[in-house]
Amino acid sequence: MANTKQKLFQKRRLRVRNKLRKMANGRPRLSVHRSNKNISVQLIDDVKGVTLAAASTVEKDLGLVGTNNKDAAAKVGAAIAERAKAAGIEECYFDRGGFLFHGKVKALADAAREGGLKF
Repeated sequence: MANTKQKLFQKRRLRVRNKLRKMANGRPRLSVHRSNKNISVQLIDDVKGVTLAAASTVEKDLGLVGTNNKDAAAKVGAAIAERAKAAGIEECYFDRGGFLFHGKVKALADAAREGGLKF
C-alpha cells in the first residue's frame, strides 16, 4: 500500500497536532489551513470544542478575496491577532497542520506575533 500525498499530509498533520496537544495547558489552538486559492486561520478551544475567532482571505471586509500570497497571509495574521485580543486571548499555540513553516504560513505567524499573540 503506497503512501499518497494525502496520506502523508494527514500523517504530518496528526503528528504535529498530537505533539502540540501535550504542551497545550488549556491554551487555544491557532489552526492554519492553506489551499491553492485562499488561506484561513481559526482560534479553537479544544476543551469546549468551539471556534473563538477566525479570519480568512475569503472575507470581503479584508478585501483579499481570491488572493493567496505572503501579503494576504500577513493581513490575515494581523486580523486574527486583532480578533483574538477582542475575544480576550493573548496566548495560544500554533498548529501549522501538515504545512511546512515556510512562506505563507510563516508570514501569517509573524504577522500574528506582531499583532500581539504569543505562541
